[in-house]
Amino acid sequence: MQNLKFEVNADGVAIITFDMPGRTMNVLNEASIADYAEAVERVLSDDTIKGAVVTSAKPAFIAGADLDWILSLAQADLPANQRAINVYNTVLNLQKIFRRTEKGGKPFVAAINGLALGGGLELCLACTRRIVADDPRIQLGLPEAKVGLLPGGGGTQRFARILGPLQALPLLIEGRSLSPDEALKLKIIDEVSPADQLVSKAVEWILTSSPEDWIKPWDRKGYKLPGDDPRTLEGSFAFSAANALQRKKTYGNYPNLDAIQKAVYDGMIVPIDTAIRIESRLFASLMTTDVAKNMVRTQFINLQKANKQERRPADVPARTIAKLGVIGAGMMGAAIAHVAAKAGIPVVVVDQDAASAEKVHNHIRAVNAKSADKLLPLITPVSDYAELAGADLIIEAVFEDSAVKSDVIRKIEQVCPDAIIASNTSSIPISDLARASSKPDRFIGLHFFSPVERMPLVEIIMGEQTGNEALALAIDFVKQLRKTSIVVNDGRFFYTSRVFATYTTEGCLMVQDGIAPALIENAGRMAGMPVAPLALCDEISLDLIYRINQQDAKDTERAFPGSPAEALIQRMVAKEGRLGRKSRKGFYDYPAEGKKRLWPGLAELASVQETQPDVETVKLRLLTIQALEAARCLEEGIVATPADADVGAYLGWGFAPWTGGPLSYIDMLGAKKFVEICNDFAARFGDRFRPTAGLVEMAEQNGSFYPSAASRQEAA
Repeated sequence: MQNLKFEVNADGVAIITFDMPGRTMNVLNEASIADYAEAVERVLSDDTIKGAVVTSAKPAFIAGADLDWILSLAQADLPANQRAINVYNTVLNLQKIFRRTEKGGKPFVAAINGLALGGGLELCLACTRRIVADDPRIQLGLPEAKVGLLPGGGGTQRFARILGPLQALPLLIEGRSLSPDEALKLKIIDEVSPADQLVSKAVEWILTSSPEDWIKPWDRKGYKLPGDDPRTLEGSFAFSAANALQRKKTYGNYPNLDAIQKAVYDGMIVPIDTAIRIESRLFASLMTTDVAKNMVRTQFINLQKANKQERRPADVPARTIAKLGVIGAGMMGAAIAHVAAKAGIPVVVVDQDAASAEKVHNHIRAVNAKSADKLLPLITPVSDYAELAGADLIIEAVFEDSAVKSDVIRKIEQVCPDAIIASNTSSIPISDLARASSKPDRFIGLHFFSPVERMPLVEIIMGEQTGNEALALAIDFVKQLRKTSIVVNDGRFFYTSRVFATYTTEGCLMVQDGIAPALIENAGRMAGMPVAPLALCDEISLDLIYRINQQDAKDTERAFPGSPAEALIQRMVAKEGRLGRKSRKGFYDYPAEGKKRLWPGLAELASVQETQPDVETVKLRLLTIQALEAARCLEEGIVATPADADVGAYLGWGFAPWTGGPLSYIDMLGAKKFVEICNDFAARFGDRFRPTAGLVEMAEQNGSFYPSAASRQEAA
């Protein structure tokens, strides 16, 4: 058994210790499951062994199933029904092993020393007793819903039988993790113990418990579900209400959430051995859908790869930022200083005068009052650039104006001639700004997203002359902040801002086309976008969009306004004085009390057509324009890989998570179908929808961005 250690102590108790070689965390895969099955049978078949303690030699217990392995089963070059059968047999085999630990006649105690998620927690739920180390950082949960799946190792059934079906559903649907104390209150675990006593307490319980203690409640005669029984009228109504609430939030975009509810409802009215077959069948059915495969690939596998910093130059030694400089104490500069201080980095913040620089302290007090006293000593607000001396990295986060930024860059180099400088611009090409630097190889883009404290992505932009040392330091810095980075090449608006802008712009163009604003907003949410397009304009602030449009027109020497969308924003700001949410008036009105509501005056800016498109067309229009621009960025070399494009879209602006990202979305539809939609929309709405040459070629060759998607034609 290569993935675990098996020993029997002097008391006749087996200690099964997961310790997978070459991995920082244990996972459940084909090899580790086989080893665990062998260990279980060894315990049950040896009359001298009284029971078993299951634990881990790594800091975490088990991080869950190896989704890369499960995905490979779901994408095998086989007919769809055979792939589903293979996934079903795989998860059912795991379920049978877990039932052996429950019904084998000997106690199995999980001594949970660290994180236990997904299949890791399901293994524990199948044990006779669960003891967790007393550490609030430990996470216990079933997060499968977050990646388009449902728990496939009995989690839906055991959670529902421990908590009651209606109490279990929110945890299963949200995929929320629990601390040991929270799990204890819910009876998901049985005991919290000092970490150094975990195994000894588990052994003690095995030696002092009786066979009656080893029987799970659901295996006892006369077992009754806790809470509302779904077979009763009250329980049926409660399930209907839960389903309506879930649909209200997700608009039916996530089939796994319906499947979770079905697994719980159907599983509660049959014995558990039948219930786990229901769960296994639903898991297999989900795993072979495009939604689940795309979500798993982007939100788990490709995200993990991004966090391994594969683009980092290997020949540059790793560095830790010991001092950071930030120029500009506005919203972005203050937030960057805040997250750096939270990572333990001393920060010098420079602004035009001491009072302006002090704004960064006010920002931290406002957004993080609890920790402000600990963080403020790490941040030094000043007005003198000389205080930047010795900084490893200096980030300019000033007004989005080329001339202003260029002046700042020159001032930095006067006092720190050898510094690596980064710009937090969201639109101005890094190569253009680098002209103000005497050492463009040490100049790079670091595009943070607002609100910086919550957004996990940083877009690293390579200028034409950016060198490996600057790239390596930027990647190291983002890792130090515990955020994820994607590396993109230079171009106006780069990748994320460029694609993201098509969403808000299309919303504005629809207003100008006479589509009802309420229809636009509802369609945006129904498409799966986290915020509707006009509401998002208000959140960004209309005056900022206006200034960026002006700067772009100036830099590219084009007419302004250059489109009906720009004209609408210009009128909203310059004539109507509507700046967005911050001024309590934008596309919406924001009363001091009550909910926001669409501004009635929009009808005077653009009259609403008598005949309105159907909501599906509006949804498709909003998703298509973003996916098309993402494909264009890939063809132009702005992003290097489809994975970068999809991870950046998911983390950067929340592109409809159910799709797996804009390029996964194209694969989901099929290149041929997507090109047909683009051509139709180009004829109806304008040349911005014209498909790229690469997409046309992909459609002709029945290709895809991700090779596995090419097998979609098997049924045809």
